[in-house]
Amino acid sequence: MLCISTNTVKGNFEEKLKSVSESNFNFVEIQSLDLLKFQNKTEEILDMIESANLRIAAFNFQNKVYSKKDILLAAQFSISIKSPILILNISDPKQIVLPDLDLIGDLKIALLPTRECESETIQYVHKLNHSNLGIALNSANVLGDGTRPLRLRDLQISKLFYVQLADGVNGHLLPKLGELNLQAFIKILSRSGYYGIWCISIKEKNCPSTASAYRSLLNILSEVSISEPSAKFDIPVIPSRVPTTGIEFIEFAVDENASNELTKILLSMSFRKERIHLNKDVVLWRQGAINIVINKEKYGYAHEAFEAHGAIVCDMGLRVQNADETVSRAKSLGSKSFIQNVGLGELNIPAVRGVGGTIVHFIDENSDLHRVWDIEFDRTNDVEAIQPIGLRRIDHVAQTMRYDEMQDWLLYYISTFEMDKSSIVNVNDPSGIILSQAIESPEGEVRLNLNASADLNTFAGVFVEDKFGAGVQHLAFATDDIFESANLLRVNGFKSLDIPSEYYEKTKKEFNLSDTFIAKLKKQNILYDKDGNGEYFQVYSKNLFDGFFFEIVQRKNGYPGYGARNASVRLSSQTILQQA
Repeated sequence: MLCISTNTVKGNFEEKLKSVSESNFNFVEIQSLDLLKFQNKTEEILDMIESANLRIAAFNFQNKVYSKKDILLAAQFSISIKSPILILNISDPKQIVLPDLDLIGDLKIALLPTRECESETIQYVHKLNHSNLGIALNSANVLGDGTRPLRLRDLQISKLFYVQLADGVNGHLLPKLGELNLQAFIKILSRSGYYGIWCISIKEKNCPSTASAYRSLLNILSEVSISEPSAKFDIPVIPSRVPTTGIEFIEFAVDENASNELTKILLSMSFRKERIHLNKDVVLWRQGAINIVINKEKYGYAHEAFEAHGAIVCDMGLRVQNADETVSRAKSLGSKSFIQNVGLGELNIPAVRGVGGTIVHFIDENSDLHRVWDIEFDRTNDVEAIQPIGLRRIDHVAQTMRYDEMQDWLLYYISTFEMDKSSIVNVNDPSGIILSQAIESPEGEVRLNLNASADLNTFAGVFVEDKFGAGVQHLAFATDDIFESANLLRVNGFKSLDIPSEYYEKTKKEFNLSDTFIAKLKKQNILYDKDGNGEYFQVYSKNLFDGFFFEIVQRKNGYPGYGARNASVRLSSQTILQQA
């Protein structure tokens, strides 16, 4: 039974109910503050809830001290509601005020203790031993002090009425976005025989959307149900998280001018114009396993994306094991499918709309999807023998978004695909802080960087505002020899981002590098980082498309990161270039 607290949802009461219903929740926990606005108009509230096709799971009194009158009023209100629960937040069991429990009808009272008074509150409930009185637990209260879920076995809760789920030490994040072991928390409660409501309850300002809350709750309960036979959840059956085996293509929406600009820089990186679409003004450029699609169509989604945002990455193709199952899981978690007219001889490639309306297509080998380049494209007649510069594959894709969208994007990826998140890194920009969140598949074949800033003057903030929304801000290509690639780039006329001399002096001292090695880095504007035995090299292009850029990287000895130490100097150089 999937529930969300009105305290977690933005808007007025009616707007909250509408949002909750549209996000596929079937239960709602109503906060006492929402009820006060209606001056106890019971029928009006019930009509609004019924119209939203919702059921009330619980009323939550946020006060710290309760009167018998308040509780009896809730009991009267709940006459028309099946199996209602009244949640009383408890910080001091000595101040609990209860009415005659035999006079409140079907209303059940659940005491929700803070971590500090957890044991005392449970003892109080067990001592009274009344069928109408039980316990409510909030996962952040139970686990927020760093204790393990195993502690739940020692609580000896015989009457657990209600469970709230929140992640993060302070309960300010949706499940799977923090570090609390909520899966173990849910498993242990399920093993103890709890089959009741699971309710998302975090602070409103920290919840990106009810759609993300639903995705988060369904995802974690589905994962638990797979590994825990005793778990009984009233949830839809959905496919498992999808393994991703690589990025098949990146598609740009452009006009003639932007196409010329993009073509010029691709040529300077030794990409080949390899194929032309049979029916559309679409061209495939390729090097190694990297497929870059340039779309100049005057109709369809790509054109609409260009009209709305200017030159932009409008589409990304992911290689998966089963494209149809991928779409099925994404839709089950709240994503919208994407459908557009398919021309004669074209493939109907499964796709969904990601966060912010972006499109993600899925390529598998179960059908002809993996032959899309042979089926929909012809080889060009003007392919020149261009010497490659050693670019092998896409190392990572960096997507930039508004600060309040970051949880949405993160949840979309880690709930749909087999991808794991790393810790958030704060990156210093000349105009503020940019938050960077890396997520990747277990084998590292798909790496994504999510970047966000609350300050619109940062490099990330300006990109989002100029593009009127989130999007891919840079692509990083992997090479096996950064110095050879950089030499060939210079021969091709590639314009690399200028890095100040003081950076190299600082890097020399920090890693105790030789003068010869530093001179090689400085000559090609190569940035450097080291983590244990792992080394990382980076070369950046200059900006194009109002803030978009390319990056070429080399990882040595299993370097796991993204050169976080270099981000501030890169951002400073890019900001100077953009303001010039």
